Amino acid sequence: MKSIAIIGGGITGLTAAFRLGQKNIPTTLYEAGPRAGGVISTVRREGYLAESGPNSILETSPLITALVRDLGLEPRRLNPAPAAKKRYVVRGGQPIALPQSPLGFFTTPLFSVGAKLGLLAEPFVPRAPEAREESIAEFVTRRIGNEFLDYAINPFVAGVYAGNPAQLSVRHAFPKLYALEQKYGSLILGQFLGARERRRRAEVSKQAAKMFSFDDGLQVLTDTLAGRLADRIRFSTPVVRFQQTSEGWRVTVRQEGCEETHDHAAVIFTAPVYRLPEMQLQSERYLNWAPLSQINYPPVASVALGFRRDDVAHPLDGFGVLIPEKEQFNILGTLFSSSLFPNRAPAGHVTLTSFAGGTRHPELAMRGAEKLVRITLQDLRALLGVAGQPTFQHIALFPKAIPQYEVGYGQFEELMREVEEKAPGFFLAGNYRRGISLGDSIVSGHHVAESAERHWTTALPKEAIQVPKFSTELAA
Repeated sequence: MKSIAIIGGGITGLTAAFRLGQKNIPTTLYEAGPRAGGVISTVRREGYLAESGPNSILETSPLITALVRDLGLEPRRLNPAPAAKKRYVVRGGQPIALPQSPLGFFTTPLFSVGAKLGLLAEPFVPRAPEAREESIAEFVTRRIGNEFLDYAINPFVAGVYAGNPAQLSVRHAFPKLYALEQKYGSLILGQFLGARERRRRAEVSKQAAKMFSFDDGLQVLTDTLAGRLADRIRFSTPVVRFQQTSEGWRVTVRQEGCEETHDHAAVIFTAPVYRLPEMQLQSERYLNWAPLSQINYPPVASVALGFRRDDVAHPLDGFGVLIPEKEQFNILGTLFSSSLFPNRAPAGHVTLTSFAGGTRHPELAMRGAEKLVRITLQDLRALLGVAGQPTFQHIALFPKAIPQYEVGYGQFEELMREVEEKAPGFFLAGNYRRGISLGDSIVSGHHVAESAERHWTTALPKEAIQVPKFSTELAA
C-alpha cells in the first residue's frame, strides 16, 4: 500500500505524520537534515537550558492540548511562573511594565495622557473598505494613533515576526485583528463581543492563551513525536523532484549521493516554502511555483547568555522586555528565560535569551557569534544593569527565519491554493500559511492530515486501504 510522503521533519510534518498514523494511514517522512524538529532545538549544558528557536507554546487551540495528551506528555508539561504575566517595553531607555488592568493603563508612564484619551475615540473610527489592504502600521495609526504604533505594536511585531509594521499586512499577518474591525467596526468592541464566538469554537485569543513548555525544553515534544514515528522517518534525505502519476505521486530523493524514486499516494510539503522552487515538478497541469521564492525570510539570531544573579540589577520579574525601533538599540528584545520556567539556569544564576536581526537590522544577525555577544552585552548592560561577563553562551543563527506576511501576501496564498487545486494529492502546510507561531504550526499539521486523509480514502479502492494498525500507546 502506497504511503503518504511528508516532506520536512519540523513540528508541522511530525504532527501530520502522527495524526495520520492514528488513522492507520501509512506515511514516509523525508527530512533533509540529520535530526527531526526543525527550528525547535534545546541545548542543556553546564546546568543551563537554552532554546535555539521557539521558547514556549501558546495553548490557543484544543488541538494543541490534545496532541500533548495523546503523546502522554502531560506529566512533563511546565506552566510558567506567575510573574511571567508581567511584560516590559522600553521607553526613554528604561524597561516599563505593560499595564495589566484598566487602572494600570491610565496610570502607566508608557503612554502619554493624550494617547490614552485618544483611545476612547477608537469605537467611532470608521472601518476601512474591505477591498483595501493596509499595513499593520497604517491600520494602527488610523485606529489608535502613532504613539501606540511606536510603543505597543512596533515592539510586539518585532518580538513575534522580527518584522516591520510598515511592511506587514494586517489582513494576512493579523487576520483576527482585521476581522474584528470588519465585523464589529471597532477593536475594543470586538474584543468583548468576539469573546463569545471564540468560546463557541473552543479557541483562546493569544493574549489570554496559556503558555507552557516541558521539563527538559521544547525538544521533548519533537523528540517524542519522532520516537513514535520511528522508522517512518528517513533522515539526510533531501527531495529533488516531484512527478504526478496516474496513481499518485513519484518522489525523487537524494541519499548518500545517489538519487532514488518512491511512489506515494499523496505528498504533504511542510518544509520551508522557499525550498519548494528549488525542486522540480512534473504535473498534469502547468504549475509555476517559482514566485514563492520571493517570500521574505529575514535572518534572526538567538543569543542565550547566562550570568551570576548578583551581576544583573533588574529583578527579571516577568516574561521579558521588548524594544521599540525608536529606542535605537541593537537587539529586538530579551526573554527572562530562567524566570519563565524552572531549571533553566544553575542555582544563583540566570539565563537571558535575546534576539537580533529581523527586518529591522538583518545585517546584525550575520555578524558572527563573537560580535553578536558583544552587541547583546552592550544593550543588556544599559537595559537591565548587567555587569560582569557571561558564564554561559549559546548562539543560534537562522539565515532565513520567519516568513513575512507582507502587503501583497495574498498573491502567494492564492498560488498555494492553485498548486493544491491543479495538483490533487499535493498539500502545503507550515508557518507560511495561517500563522507563524509554534501553536499555529501544530494546528496546521493537524488540518493538513485531515485533508490528506480525505484524499487518501476517496482516491483509493476500499480493499487497498487495509493496513496494519498504528499504535498510539506509550511504550512500556
